[in-house]
Amino acid sequence: MEVIKIRGTEDTPDVFIDAKNGVFEFSGRSLPEDVLSFYATILQTIEEYIQRPNPRSEVIFRLDYFNTASSKMILDILIYFEHLSKEGHEVLVKWFYHADDEDMEEAGEEYFEIVDIPYEMHSY
Repeated sequence: MEVIKIRGTEDTPDVFIDAKNGVFEFSGRSLPEDVLSFYATILQTIEEYIQRPNPRSEVIFRLDYFNTASSKMILDILIYFEHLSKEGHEVLVKWFYHADDEDMEEAGEEYFEIVDIPYEMHSY
């Protein structure tokens, strides 16, 4: 698989996927007008990846803001990696948030109440 780099805009996040090394990173703001269209390639890539995953996968979220539609896509991404983890693969999700952004901190905490996956919370 090739490395995927999607440059973010005011409404879409930066996305970096290096499936060969098991790194999936999302940063910035996620409120695309057509969330399904924006995330389609990303979810397809993850679906392909989990068919032949690396022994270790790292998923990094450095989001400043996301809308309700994006929250569903984030949950879908986490669920894919939860399945991978339950199959015995090493998975770590890192959730970064600004130290003064309680909403993003709480969002991360809520996701990790829903999915059973190893994670770390990091403020900056």
